[in-house]
Amino acid sequence: MIILGIDTSCDDTSIGILRVKKKNFEILANIVSSQVKIHEKYGGVWPYLAKREHKKNLPIVLKKALRKAKNPKIDLISVTKGPGLEPCLWEGINFAKSLAKEKNLPLVGINHIEAHILINFLKNLKIKFPAVCLVVSGGHTILFLMGKFLKYKILGQTRDDAAGECFDKVARILGFSYPGGPKIEKLAKKKTGKSKLKIKFPRPMIHQKNYDFSFAGLKTAVLYDFKKRKKEIRGSKIYKILVAREVQQSIIDVLIEKTFRATKFYKAKTILLGGGVVANEKLRREFKKRAKKSKVKILIPEKRFCTDNGLMIALTGFFHKEKATKNYGKIEAEANLKI
Repeated sequence: MIILGIDTSCDDTSIGILRVKKKNFEILANIVSSQVKIHEKYGGVWPYLAKREHKKNLPIVLKKALRKAKNPKIDLISVTKGPGLEPCLWEGINFAKSLAKEKNLPLVGINHIEAHILINFLKNLKIKFPAVCLVVSGGHTILFLMGKFLKYKILGQTRDDAAGECFDKVARILGFSYPGGPKIEKLAKKKTGKSKLKIKFPRPMIHQKNYDFSFAGLKTAVLYDFKKRKKEIRGSKIYKILVAREVQQSIIDVLIEKTFRATKFYKAKTILLGGGVVANEKLRREFKKRAKKSKVKILIPEKRFCTDNGLMIALTGFFHKEKATKNYGKIEAEANLKI
């Protein structure tokens, strides 16, 4: 079975092609066209500008993916229906419908958040349940329990800014362009020498007896600290490095504490991570270290599968192939789709 997956949930135009044979998955193609250079001057993604770019890029990305996969016979098309930016979602859905109709193929709508977790099954189908799953991206920070395969219960989620949003806003305060996450991570790795400057920020909601998250207060704490500093301090490279390092550590500390607390309470046998922020090297390293200490198995996708990609949509399409339909009108964009 060969599945083509399409994702246009935000600002990346992504198409992946997956071959499934006896529950073995072979990556035939995974093409992503980034719009970062277009949106960085605006400090974030403009939905209708992103929609326009998707419209232009989808035929090009499809052609590249098919060429990479050596023009295979497609059996199923899967497309992200939500959550995401509604104009962008519709662009991908309408393109998928047109392609499915042309080829007379079944089409299945996919939950983007679920796909971020299920990409962990690409190389490991023998995952033990229950599993605690954490998705951390630009727009989402969600912790949920997978009691058994494809059965989910939300344990907690962000009440305001997601972790990725916090990174973006802190980067903007420090004078860096969108997207902020990679820039904060790169900055945090730099050396400061023997600086006497001390920076300390809160770990929001880390001790509250729930599994929710809130990173708006962390961003505000950075803003207040930035404003109270003298110009020569806040403009210095050392100050920016220390802020980046502390913000990154604050976010990681909260994510780890909440995730492993849930793991212990629900006696989870596995932890699954997903989402763009999970590409952060320090986050990956510290989660693995804590998992080893806690004697729990942890699965983290390759970095290329943490950020939005069509392959995770293709794989999730395989797991939901029984929902595929040729009644294409049933598949609609759901910007606030829940898992």
